[in-house]
Amino acid sequence: MAVTAPIQAENPRTTYKNERPFPFCPGCGHSLVLNHLDKALTQLQIDPTQTVIVSDIGCVGLSDQYFVTNAFHGLHGRSIAYATGIKLANPDLNVIVFIGDGGTGIGGAHLINAARRNVGLTVLVFNNFNFGMTGGEHSVTTPHGAITATTRRGNPEWPLDICATVGANGAGYVYRGTAFDKDLPERMAEAIQYDGFALLDIWELCTAYFAPNNDFGRKDMLRLVDDLGMETGLLYQREVRDYAHRMRELAAEMQGKPSLPVKPIEPQFTSKLDSKFHLVLAGSAGAKVRSAAKLTGYAAALSGLWVTQRDDYPVTVKTGHSISEVILAPEEIRYTGVTRPEALVLISQDGLKKSGKYLANMTEDDILFTTPQFAETPTRARKIIIDPRQAGVRIPRTSQALFLTAAALRYLDLFPIEAVEEAVRRYQARFAKQNLPIIEASAKLFLE
Repeated sequence: MAVTAPIQAENPRTTYKNERPFPFCPGCGHSLVLNHLDKALTQLQIDPTQTVIVSDIGCVGLSDQYFVTNAFHGLHGRSIAYATGIKLANPDLNVIVFIGDGGTGIGGAHLINAARRNVGLTVLVFNNFNFGMTGGEHSVTTPHGAITATTRRGNPEWPLDICATVGANGAGYVYRGTAFDKDLPERMAEAIQYDGFALLDIWELCTAYFAPNNDFGRKDMLRLVDDLGMETGLLYQREVRDYAHRMRELAAEMQGKPSLPVKPIEPQFTSKLDSKFHLVLAGSAGAKVRSAAKLTGYAAALSGLWVTQRDDYPVTVKTGHSISEVILAPEEIRYTGVTRPEALVLISQDGLKKSGKYLANMTEDDILFTTPQFAETPTRARKIIIDPRQAGVRIPRTSQALFLTAAALRYLDLFPIEAVEEAVRRYQARFAKQNLPIIEASAKLFLE
């Protein structure tokens, strides 16, 4: 078995529980399991400052506060997801997950993916066959025919085999037992030391709901193992490497380096802009609106400006609207939202449908650049009508955005139009032969 030594405590401890008593119902199995865990931690003498107990909603979610370790408590069924993030952030931490059978069902995708990745977590499933905190509803492990608050005529479903599920998906250490097992502290200690994903499915009694509803006691629980054909003990044991440490090893040569190569844009031109400027391009998806915005951004950067671009388009990508919000500024931009554009380039009907909020907020100091088709668009902004027919060349639909944007940039004179042409040559060289004439044609317009 792949075993790693947990980070040891500096001073020997006789217990890892604090002085507060557990709050559970008399006979609840949670208390037994937590006492077993205390024995395991005491046996290992792990450093409580380097240990995190992660829990979620449910009676078991009350448990993390009774130990002298770090703790994280989150949403129902998400404890494994939180624990994965904690382990990836610091692979050397001892991360122990508390989750009930209810949370296991709700967070099933998290469970399977942590298992197949072999994230170095120790997952303790407090399995009492129902949702004990919220009234005894049935869960994914409720036995077939069992009576619960939501299955008064008997549960019609068959229970999930948690161990088989994670074992089939690559988990390294998988154990099934009960809260009454005397060797449970040793199994927990093994799981904590295991270098990979370890899960203990611990069957126990909910004395508030499940046990009374089903006349279900310790002997019945032990008999249920045979009735369901589920084995107990150590069921899966594999030699694996913890995902978090493995990822650090794979990324070691890139430590301290950027994930993507840095390609600085050295300014070649100058800009007259002395304050933040908000530009919005509003057109149709698939009509190169974002490309026109990106060229504007590159040209601005080539002119020494700071730039942000925020795009909005539907999941269909090639149909519907396409909106690009571009902010240009002579200094760093700390807020990227645009509510009132100083200039709006309206390109198509799709763009008009999504431009209502911009048009409503624009004032007489702002400019709407658009085609004759939208000359009557209601707005307080001043209108500059651009007629592509005056360009002297045919402007394809997929070039309308670039054509109107180039015309607007010429009029606004935020930076030299030569910066846009240089941006085409440098960053869209494949399309330079097509795009440069479009930009040049915008110079032939008569702007009214």
